Formats: sequence, structure tokens, C-alpha cells
Amino acid sequence: MRFGIYCEIQTPPGKSHYDMIWEIMRQIEHADDVGFDVYSTIDHHFFQKFSISANPLAMFAAAAQRTQRIRFRTALHTLPLENPMRLAGMIAETDILTNGRLECGLGRGHAWLFGPSALPLEESRPRYNEAIDILELAFTKDKFSYEGQYYNVKDVSVVPRPLQKPHPKFYTGGTSDITYQMAGEKGWGIFVPPLLPWKVLEGPLDIYKKACAAHGHTPDIVYIRPVYLDDDESVIRREVEDALLNFLAFNASPVDSLQDEQTKQELRAKGYGFYASGALESLTKLTYEEIVDQEIAFIGTPEKVVQQVANLQAKGGIGELAIVSNFGGLENWKSIKTQQLFAERVIPAFRSSVNKIAAD
Repeated sequence: MRFGIYCEIQTPPGKSHYDMIWEIMRQIEHADDVGFDVYSTIDHHFFQKFSISANPLAMFAAAAQRTQRIRFRTALHTLPLENPMRLAGMIAETDILTNGRLECGLGRGHAWLFGPSALPLEESRPRYNEAIDILELAFTKDKFSYEGQYYNVKDVSVVPRPLQKPHPKFYTGGTSDITYQMAGEKGWGIFVPPLLPWKVLEGPLDIYKKACAAHGHTPDIVYIRPVYLDDDESVIRREVEDALLNFLAFNASPVDSLQDEQTKQELRAKGYGFYASGALESLTKLTYEEIVDQEIAFIGTPEKVVQQVANLQAKGGIGELAIVSNFGGLENWKSIKTQQLFAERVIPAFRSSVNKIAAD
């Protein structure tokens, strides 16, 4: 199992955007120093509390110059809002600048992004499908042509070419069954939403695992959970409770832009019914105890979290646990503390067992 870090770059009101971005950069440097495998950030605009991660490729290119081994992954590029011919070149250049340490998540995007981006919601699925076709052609053909509903190009050559061949590894994620089926068929890795308990995820992940098996692929599930560690449970709650509640509230905050009934009907009709279901809003009503007990977050001593990770590993198909160490306005030193304790006290419990098995 790999161990990564996932970050939305949630930014509370009043927080300097400059300070926030540079705190994340220092956390990436620290993650590299202590041995995390990959750092993932989302691609998201317009809603500060949810995210100010407007250009993850730029962040990765900068972070690569300050780190040695950690990999970088966008989670996810919002394909319907991108020109895929241009995005292919940007991905390739970033792959070069990171010395082949880039991975790419490709998604349809959150429903609330389309209004501010001036793109009709009903175009999201067909644009997404065409963009995937084009990216695959761009990275596997020296020159390609494409005729679609939204993109028509002839004899296009995408430059530069990526360092990794034929392209950085692809991932996707979301809440619709069709996404899990497609990821399994293509052999992509898949992100699971960071807020949903395991019992909600079992069905979609089963679709993914079966599709992987049917097409000869190994499942690669990236399981995301907020984490906070200390040796004293009372200290943990005092230090993290407000930020943990904020994490859920900030994730749900863009839903406020989708509240009128006409918009909800449109969401249901155009494949974004999850955003009209009230699921995100319901999470904001959970108490600290419920969040911890339902393992929406792994909160506790390192020994407790080691057991939670072991239980997760036993479910099968989990390629990576991506911890969220920065969330809900958590202070920089607290994020660094959790990364340090996780690297010192949790990761070795699994890597040492692998080494022992290999030695035997």
C-alpha cells in the first residue's frame, strides 16, 4: 500500500491566499522529507472555502524543484472545462518539469463549477467523453485527427511529449456507477470521495473491481481520509474538532449556489443528482463523535490509526491511503505534526511487515 497526501487547499474567510499556498508548499516539502509517496491536489475554482487550487500543474512544477522523490497527482482535472488538445501539452510539460513524477486524475467536475464557467451542465458528460478520447490519442499518436460533437481537429501534433510513456498514469473518481465501470475497463486508478463511509462506497467499488477483473487489470483504489494524530485523545479533540467540522462544512458550502428547485431538477436530469440529494448538507449535521465513530476521519493515537489502516487494507484493492493533513483552516504546525507522526508511527507498521515478508 502506498501512502499519500490529498489536499483541497480549503481556505477559511480572512486567510491570506498567499500564506495558504506557501503553507501547502512547505507541507509538500515536508511530505517528501518524511517519505510520503504522492501529493494530490484538486483542480478547482470560484469557491474559496472549498478550494483555491486553481492551477495544480503550476504548483507541482514549482514543488518538483524543491523536492526529491515525492510524486504529484491532480485529483482531478475538470475535463469539460478544458481544451483537451491544449491540456495534453500542459500535462506533458509538467511531466518533464517534475522529471516524470506526475500523475493525472481526469474527472467530469463538480456541478457547481459549470455556472461560473459559463458552460451548460448538459455538456459535461459528452465533453468529458470526447476529452478522454482526445487525450488518449494525443499521447499515443504523433499526429491525430478527431471528429466529435464539440471538438473537430485535423492532423494535430501535441508538443512537448511527456517524459513518461505513453503518458502519466490516469485516475478518475466521482459518485456515478458509470465512472467506476469505465475506470475498471480502462485500468485506471480511482479516487473515492473523502467524506463517505465505507458502507456507501462498497457498491461502486465492487463495480470497479469486477470491471478490472473482466478486463485483466489490477484495482488501484485511492482511499482518502482526513487524519489527525496525537498520543493524548483529549489533546486531539481540543486541537482538531473545529477544523474537522469545518472540513465537512467547507466541502458542502458550494451547494448553496444550487439550492433553488429549478436548479435541483436540472441536476437530477443531467446526471448530477448527487448534488440535489442533500447528502453533502447532511454531513454538516454530524457531530465530532459521529465523524470519528463512522471513520469518516481517522482521528486518534497512531496505534489506533494503524489498526484502522490494517482493517482498510484487508478489504482488498486499496492501492493507496491518501491522508488529508490540511483541512478546515487547520494551522500549518498541526498539519506538519500529523504528517510527521504518521510517517514515524503509522507507515513503518506496514512497510516493515512488507520487508519482513520479503526477507522470509
